[in-house]
Amino acid sequence: MRRTAGLCNLPASFTFGVWPRQWFNAQPGKREKKAVFQFDNTYARLPEKFFTRVKPARVPKPELIGWNLELAQQLGAQPGSLPDEELAEVFTGQKLLPGSDPIALAYAGHQFGQFVHQLGDGRALLLGEVVTPSGRRHDLQLKGSGKTVYSRNGDGKAPLGPVLREYIVSEAMHRLGLPTTRSLAAATTGEPVYRERALPGAILTRVAASHIRVGTFEYFAVRGDLENIKRLLQYSIQRHYPEIQNDSEAWLLFFQKVGEAQVELVTGWMALGFIHGVMNTDNMSIAGETIDFGPCAFMDHFRFDKVFSSIDQFGRYSYSNQPQITLWNLSRLGDCLLLLTDQTSRETAKLLNDELDSLSALFERRLTAKMLTKLGITKDVEPGDRALLFKWLRYMESEQLDYTLSFRNLANFVESDGDLNIFPRTSAFQEFYPLWQKRLGSQHLGAETIRGAMNGVNPVFIPRNHKIEQVIEAGLQGDFSLFHEMNEVLKKPYEEQEEFSGYKSAPQPEQVVRATFCGT
Repeated sequence: MRRTAGLCNLPASFTFGVWPRQWFNAQPGKREKKAVFQFDNTYARLPEKFFTRVKPARVPKPELIGWNLELAQQLGAQPGSLPDEELAEVFTGQKLLPGSDPIALAYAGHQFGQFVHQLGDGRALLLGEVVTPSGRRHDLQLKGSGKTVYSRNGDGKAPLGPVLREYIVSEAMHRLGLPTTRSLAAATTGEPVYRERALPGAILTRVAASHIRVGTFEYFAVRGDLENIKRLLQYSIQRHYPEIQNDSEAWLLFFQKVGEAQVELVTGWMALGFIHGVMNTDNMSIAGETIDFGPCAFMDHFRFDKVFSSIDQFGRYSYSNQPQITLWNLSRLGDCLLLLTDQTSRETAKLLNDELDSLSALFERRLTAKMLTKLGITKDVEPGDRALLFKWLRYMESEQLDYTLSFRNLANFVESDGDLNIFPRTSAFQEFYPLWQKRLGSQHLGAETIRGAMNGVNPVFIPRNHKIEQVIEAGLQGDFSLFHEMNEVLKKPYEEQEEFSGYKSAPQPEQVVRATFCGT
């Protein structure tokens, strides 16, 4: 491999080591009180081209409606650190914790294929980075906290509905086993937010490995700012992939790492029937986490070309187009990284194109393997397995079957006809079923082993669109009991919970949600 120019050094003051502990709020003459989190804000020590310091907007009446105590404790908080009233003030930005340094991050992005040279946190701010007792680093970000310099014509606020949706879906995504940003807190603000109509305002506290996006690299690339592309690359490697930081081809290894993380993430989405809805480059985390839950949704009836986003008129971000968009977004990251190399070298461009080809092949292998596991095929892929899989998917699509329940119910038919009335006995099913039974038999595994494997990857419960809408409608009336109940149910998505069977049912025709919205 050809050696590239070395990465520029970060300022001498920059370190990923933890600053002196700020676990205490010093008060002369009084015993020091333990604080909620330990902050160490490395991103805020980068040059100010990366962000703008900002203060959260004042709100009239903050009230806590969701507090993820389990996640808070993982981040280092002690039980009972603050009462709910103070938590509401902290997680609406009315009261800053010691060590917090609020900033709005700058980034650009391709939105539906069109490049916007400046986006940034228009309705969010990074409170700071929390270092857990185990040494892991996480961003704490407020969403809906008011205007920033990146807000353009927006008000920087968030209505209640999108906050409830992101809290539910992000936490469900975590319980389903996929990398994701998470929700620490949700609070109402006591003021209206005006969209098509006046809606209650709310703020979400999001936890992420970082908020560095492909669009962050694009922000500096479009400005020709090579020094800060290098600085961002070195920072990103130190924070997420430190094992490659001393390699002479660190830029290419970084591209590989980000690509592999994205392949693992998006194939996981697709195996669960999840459609992100806005796979813009500013919504692609280089840490490989699911980020931004606007017009996202889990499919009910299966369709290859299913779209939920109300603004996706041409199916760019449809279910089946997510692999191509992942690779397209990675190509945009590659464009930025190539600026750090000898761009005239055909060898350099070939290295990147070869990596994209490898990632495309990896995507096909990982998606095929995950989908076959859902069918109970856990041993090595055989030549006819993909054809068998597509027979099942085309059958589900033609019969408009529920994606989640169909896979879950299929486990009941391992070495048994069961109640086949669950599935329409069409010619397509009659063609699939004996081939599937034969393939399962070729593995020489017991029926219970196969059923256990299938039930381990095929959930009973997903955050159903129509149930989320019911949660939101109740929340708009000030009733958050359904919000709390749904979150509890989704903590155990792979377990049968008969008392909550209504949460697993597919929607009735009049309940079907056909479009979702970004909520900005």
